[in-house]
Amino acid sequence: MSLLLSLEMAEALADDAEALATLHDRELNAELLAALRDINFPRNLGLLPSGEQAEGAWRLMAAALPPEPDPLTLDQLAVDYAAIYLTGAYGASPCESVWTDDDHLACQKSMFALRSIYAAAGLAAQDWRRRPDDHLVLQLLYIAHALRQTEGADALRRLAAVLDEHLLLWLPDFAERVASRCETPFYAALARLTFVWCEQLRDLLAEQLGEARPARRDVEARVRPQPAESAPLAYMPGAAQSW
Repeated sequence: MSLLLSLEMAEALADDAEALATLHDRELNAELLAALRDINFPRNLGLLPSGEQAEGAWRLMAAALPPEPDPLTLDQLAVDYAAIYLTGAYGASPCESVWTDDDHLACQKSMFALRSIYAAAGLAAQDWRRRPDDHLVLQLLYIAHALRQTEGADALRRLAAVLDEHLLLWLPDFAERVASRCETPFYAALARLTFVWCEQLRDLLAEQLGEARPARRDVEARVRPQPAESAPLAYMPGAAQSW
């Protein structure tokens, strides 16, 4: 394990990523909500909030946990879950391609790029037709796996690059869309917390590596270069029939 990131810290961060993945993965029930309250979520996370933005995200998440959810609250949470992760009713897809593809289509370039990244790590999506490789849950699970394999600076750089070129390119927009359209404070807070946690993880990697983070616009320009503009064809007398 690299001295840049201790074994204990890497494991704690991996546990964080898995916990967030679980909350995006499945519909909430009373037992899971009770477990979150018992562990004082999100204050139990290994990555502590740093700065006003992060403190706000942690505080909103804690406040959004219903103390003793009644059937109506659980039904409202189920409606939000379905609208975000199943039906697309909120227009807030949990899949990267929908945000990064020029035509906002699913299962595009981002999915195949992440599939290659997973394969290099010995991983694969269980059923890409049901949950594509670029789904938020799978990206968080990959982060957890990568954190447990960070043996040296090069491994940290690879993880940082995946965050830059994939999750952090679209997660801010996803979080904003969910927060503005969902009906329950829980999913608004969860989307925000997930984004801020990933931002803080990326900041931590930059600090440990001693390398500044690239600007988002620079990453976008590298990952999604704009096609060169074609020069208009000039009319050449005699080359085509004239009027």
